[in-house]
Amino acid sequence: MRKTAFILLFAGIFFPQLLRAQDEPDAIGLADDQFQNAFYDALLQKGIENYDKAITALEKCKKLQPENAVVYFEMGKSYLPQKKYKDAYDSFEKATQINPKNMWFWVGMYDVCYETKDYTQAIVIVNKLIEFKKEYKEDLVSLYMNTQQFDKALDLINQLNSTVGKTELRENYKREILNQAKYQTSEKDNLLAQIKKYPKEESNYIALIFLYSESNQEEKAMEIAKQLETEIPTSDWAQVSLFKFHLNNNDGPNAVISMNKVLESRKIDDKIKHRMLNEFLIFVKDKPEFDKDLEKAISYFDADKDVQVAKEIGKFYHNKKDWTRAVKYYELHLKSHSDDIETGLLLLQAYTELQQFDVVSKKATAFIDLYPSQPQLYYYVGLANNQLKNYKKAKEFLEMGLDYLVDDVALEINFNIQLGEASAGLGDMKKKESYFMKADQLLKRKK
Repeated sequence: MRKTAFILLFAGIFFPQLLRAQDEPDAIGLADDQFQNAFYDALLQKGIENYDKAITALEKCKKLQPENAVVYFEMGKSYLPQKKYKDAYDSFEKATQINPKNMWFWVGMYDVCYETKDYTQAIVIVNKLIEFKKEYKEDLVSLYMNTQQFDKALDLINQLNSTVGKTELRENYKREILNQAKYQTSEKDNLLAQIKKYPKEESNYIALIFLYSESNQEEKAMEIAKQLETEIPTSDWAQVSLFKFHLNNNDGPNAVISMNKVLESRKIDDKIKHRMLNEFLIFVKDKPEFDKDLEKAISYFDADKDVQVAKEIGKFYHNKKDWTRAVKYYELHLKSHSDDIETGLLLLQAYTELQQFDVVSKKATAFIDLYPSQPQLYYYVGLANNQLKNYKKAKEFLEMGLDYLVDDVALEINFNIQLGEASAGLGDMKKKESYFMKADQLLKRKK
């Protein structure tokens, strides 16, 4: 809870009047020398944190002027640092009973409630303080949250939002409240009223669309999104919602229009853009007619250092065994990340599945120039050339690759199988059997 109240330190300077307007009562003019001396002594002792002696001096003052509100206030201020909370509260309360029009006396009671975490009583005090200073409504919001009076907190938050503007703290409170479904209906009504009153305020539409979507009221969310688009044609946020509705209605062309507007926007967070692209990817996975639209969407993320979009889309199609489209997006990624060995190996696997062995051989050989100690690359060159009946070249690369092979039994098995194939192609049946036998032994050991 953010507490806005504070108490000024007294300088011990006296003025002729008993209390000055709503200033904290640190100045008093007293005719009685005995009272004045005792009061000065109390202020002096309090100033050097001799609170017990300050109380003793103030007791003398109380006997001399039992209806002097400032005496009780000063007693409260001396009890509070000693954590004598009941005595402090009673003293401040007595001050308010004598003079209820001085704000600082009420502040003293609030200080005690705050330190003792008596938020229920603090609400009573703060409601009184609001009569003096409207800013205490901010404290009241926090107190309602601490006492779980969420309906009152929400009403006050909405009131303050419309009169003094939003704050991060209040918006955080509001999100916390609206996580509970029972408060969402009143908030929907509030947002509808705000939209009617302020039709050009975009944030109200966005909040209402979110609430409707969260409660599975998609048609109403769609209505608000369309209303936002009508009232604020330049709103990018309207397109975020419309995109999803177009997908749900299987309306690909309009979904593309909305998606592109969002991807071009600087107002929309990248996380939302990534989510939209993922949703679009799932939508078009069996619709090759949208491939160009997908490519365009990917281009918006070229500068994204956190997520390599084309690569991830390639993996998506790879897992679906859609090798042609996987190749397409791996190649797209490698145009700007030519040294990405992980993508390179995935690409070689996809080309192998497509049985494009001439391409496998060329690309694997090119990668060897970048990564000469990567055994998988030699394996792919050997595999491809065996399929192309270039047995001599296959054997050369496979034998070179074996020199870099360390602790990878599965790959070693495959190397021996391909070396056996190359040996058979070259007519060396003895070596063929030797390699196949070794592969078999490794396979049994692996099991």
